[in-house]
Amino acid sequence: MFRRAAAILVTLTIFPAVLHAQDTVFTVSVQSADVHKGPSTAAPVVGHAASGTVLPVMRNLGSWLQVSWVGAPEGFGYVHLTTGRLNAPGATTSTANASPRTLSASTSAPAQVPLTTVPRPPSTPATGDRVAPVGQQGGTPISHLVGVGGMIGSMSSFGATARWWHDKHLGLQLGATRDAITSDVAEGRVTSMQIEPGVVYALFDRVRDYVWVRPYVGSALSFRHQTLKIPVPDPSLPASDNGVGFRAFGGGELTFASATQFGLSAEAGYRRLPAPFAGFEPDRFSLSIAGHWYIK
Repeated sequence: MFRRAAAILVTLTIFPAVLHAQDTVFTVSVQSADVHKGPSTAAPVVGHAASGTVLPVMRNLGSWLQVSWVGAPEGFGYVHLTTGRLNAPGATTSTANASPRTLSASTSAPAQVPLTTVPRPPSTPATGDRVAPVGQQGGTPISHLVGVGGMIGSMSSFGATARWWHDKHLGLQLGATRDAITSDVAEGRVTSMQIEPGVVYALFDRVRDYVWVRPYVGSALSFRHQTLKIPVPDPSLPASDNGVGFRAFGGGELTFASATQFGLSAEAGYRRLPAPFAGFEPDRFSLSIAGHWYIK
């Protein structure tokens, strides 16, 4: 059941289609379009393109375009599709095929000025700071600060989870889950309801062409209410119990370029939990998959 549910979560994640766009150009239609080092506004800004600037398209990543940009260390940058319009091959103006490296500074048309790196404005965060990604639908800014969603895990665990990133490294996490275990040496079944507040620490952020990777570690307390259900109740045995345990875990959160509001997380952890019922010992090691939809 766990493997099947995990496969469904991964399948629901939208992967961008990569299209090679030879001779296609992108014309900036906003007053100033930010050119990023990667296909997300979590990536540093390497320059700005004024309205009317024509940029040769190297790759189409769905909501982001890889364009030639001489101010970037690699010679290319990324612009969001909502900041301009694509011109199909054969339907461009005479400036469409002009490279940013060869545009003349003496040309009178403002759309054909040389493409140079503009100094970063004071409002732009420095490299490594958390900034707002732009969603694929309509370019709506989001901040990847508050996410809510669900999780599934070993021991038939499932439930709801929320995550709040206080800054680019430190965050808080809260889970409300239910699990169940059976035993080979005892009759019945133990079900548990638990609330797990915890702290997470992001090690670093890495933005690539198609995915944003954020590995993290953390720990959480587990406030548990456990109930023993057996075919023939024994009055001498307790039917329920409350206890407190803890969990230490590590994992990573993936955000894909075509769905920047959705974060897919995978975790492996070690836990010490109360075991009030003989024969029903929870597994020390756990695996889980969670999905968070960032609403802020």
